[in-house]
Amino acid sequence: MEDDDDLIPLSALQHWLVCPRQCALIHLEQQWQDNRLTAEGNVLHQAVDQAGSESRHGVRRVTGLPLRSVRLGLSGRADVVEFRPDPDGGEVPYPIEHKRGREKPDDRDKVQLCAQAMCLEEALGVPVPEGSLFYAATRRRQLVGFDDGLRRRVKEAATAIRAMLESGRTPPPVVIAACKGCSLADLCLPANLSTASVARYFAKGLAEP
Repeated sequence: MEDDDDLIPLSALQHWLVCPRQCALIHLEQQWQDNRLTAEGNVLHQAVDQAGSESRHGVRRVTGLPLRSVRLGLSGRADVVEFRPDPDGGEVPYPIEHKRGREKPDDRDKVQLCAQAMCLEEALGVPVPEGSLFYAATRRRQLVGFDDGLRRRVKEAATAIRAMLESGRTPPPVVIAACKGCSLADLCLPANLSTASVARYFAKGLAEP
């Protein structure tokens, strides 16, 4: 059995899909710093990070549920998993991931949620066909179906992250739209600078004693 220390955090999937360099800085170089956006996300997750369970109207709701998949090499926690009754007398897991802000134009949040579902399937031996993303800005759930394409994206991202970690190499800096709100922008210099600013940045560094 693979040791938990060798498993990739579920959060790394989203980091990788936003920016491979960001993922490497966090999970390879162990660098991190908060900004307003990440602080807001931390506050949002406080209510669901603590392990707990309650039942309402026949639905069992578990928060802070530990997850792992040896097959995918992933581990982490689910914010919320609702265990809904099925006609056969069993329960159908329904993961819910809490996010600040609004729905993303890409599939980063969906991939992370699908990975949670795949962890639940491996642990419980039951299908997990769908789940939801809850966005704080809209206070609404977005239904996500875990189709073959999304499951393939999970496997591809996990494989790519594993290769990056085993190589020990951080990808080179690139300038993308996500740089503007990235809490690691200062650590990632000169990735968030224009070409002219990069020259000034290195010139300043060479001039300092």
